[in-house]
Amino acid sequence: MTSIWKAAATGEFEGRPLVPPERGAVPGDRYDVVVVGAGITGLTAALELQRAGRSVAVIEARDVAALATGGNTGKASVLQGKRLSMIRRSHSARVTRAYIEANLDGQRWIEQFSREHGVPFSFETDYSYAQEQGGLRTLDDVFQAAFEAGLPVERVERMPVPFPFAGAVALPGQLALDPYRLALEMAREFVRNGGVLTTGVRVTGVRASDPAVVETDNGELLTDDVVITTAAPVLYRGLYFAKTRHSRSYLASFRVEDPPTPGLFISVDGRTRSLRAAPDPESPDAPQQLIVGGNEHPVGRVDSAAARVEDLLEWTKRYFPGAELTHRWSAQDYESANLVPFAGRMPRGRGRVWVATGYAKWGLTNGAAAALRISAEILGEPRPEQRPWIRTLATRVTMPSDVGRGIAENATVGRELVAGWVRAELHRAPVPKPAEGQGVVASRGGVPIGVSTVDGTTRAVRAVCTHLGGVLCWNDAEATWDCPLHGSRFEASGRLIEGPAFRDLEATERPDGAV
Repeated sequence: MTSIWKAAATGEFEGRPLVPPERGAVPGDRYDVVVVGAGITGLTAALELQRAGRSVAVIEARDVAALATGGNTGKASVLQGKRLSMIRRSHSARVTRAYIEANLDGQRWIEQFSREHGVPFSFETDYSYAQEQGGLRTLDDVFQAAFEAGLPVERVERMPVPFPFAGAVALPGQLALDPYRLALEMAREFVRNGGVLTTGVRVTGVRASDPAVVETDNGELLTDDVVITTAAPVLYRGLYFAKTRHSRSYLASFRVEDPPTPGLFISVDGRTRSLRAAPDPESPDAPQQLIVGGNEHPVGRVDSAAARVEDLLEWTKRYFPGAELTHRWSAQDYESANLVPFAGRMPRGRGRVWVATGYAKWGLTNGAAAALRISAEILGEPRPEQRPWIRTLATRVTMPSDVGRGIAENATVGRELVAGWVRAELHRAPVPKPAEGQGVVASRGGVPIGVSTVDGTTRAVRAVCTHLGGVLCWNDAEATWDCPLHGSRFEASGRLIEGPAFRDLEATERPDGAV
């Protein structure tokens, strides 16, 4: 599954490197800062620190913008569906305003970089809309939270759109762009200016010594500071996997008969529907395509991911007759228990290890803002000179509702841990060879074994997450093994894709017919 953004980049460069080749990090090298992760947060931090004269290396396990950054809808908006009302319900007006100011700074950074480096973007009105009358109360809360914080929002009662629409809150002047193109240009700028970008190397640990030691599957690096910007932090310090909730969403792009309604849309009620127009990757002169996203669910906690995808496609074809599917893909992100992203020093890191996570699918503006905050603190910016929102978010108080969300999520994790092992034990091997695109977990000698058939090849792996031992579930939409505990995901072969885990699954002997 390839996103419309990656398809556009592949066509533009026709086999040429997306990022100019450069010497990667060599074991034993020392840098002022090592950044882990080449998404929006990591690349923004790397550029900010590089501009300040620091030597920086970026280490990425896959490719630039391989996951959430290259797979979102490209909305750099501060309205963000119903998020502002959720934060205001749990926090003070001061904290909500600081959150908005952080996102505005992130948005301005993206706009300025895009202008300076030729990344196409447009200003659009963003609509948080209700699909039914029952969602209007949520819109009231969204409007109040945004208006109270000084955003120039308006109420909209009717719009000429083909899908269910009961009203909206509108905020003009929000950015829409190609997030993958943005990340590639950021990586190119970083490399052009002497930065060290290493892809295909996984960080497996950090020792907060003096200097700090970054452990990778290709050797060790030395550094004064380490910035962890992977969607789920790969270190156990701080237990961030227990302070966040994981969620997976599905997206698709379509050629449609009539031009999509201008603007950015995301629903605040029912199953999420997120819409925007985007250039056709095969022909910039062709009418714009329609991107539709939604149907999110916790990773590994759905009976059929394929059914979620099919529901999204059917919804689009119902309200946009003649829509022709061109691309479909998915993305994953994490939400912090207190609804405001984590950004700053990581506990037990001796002031050398920094972390950013918990953007709740609004990672373009939140990710850039987190990078601005972390880079300012690494550079020793005096507290009185820091942006006011940095000081506010650094001193916010944890509320009882935050604790409640964290307790509820971890209780769910506990139930999933037990249920997974019970289900596996009740389903004993041998099992028939799975059909193409299918996978099954069965117990063999008390060990859950995952058997799948993908592209005609049947494989067996130890279906136990290498993070904290959750029994994996088969994702029938993406042919992956997903962990319902903390969101780690693995290819059918056992290779790690993403999540807090940092080791591949153990392969077992290849099955012949039955296991």
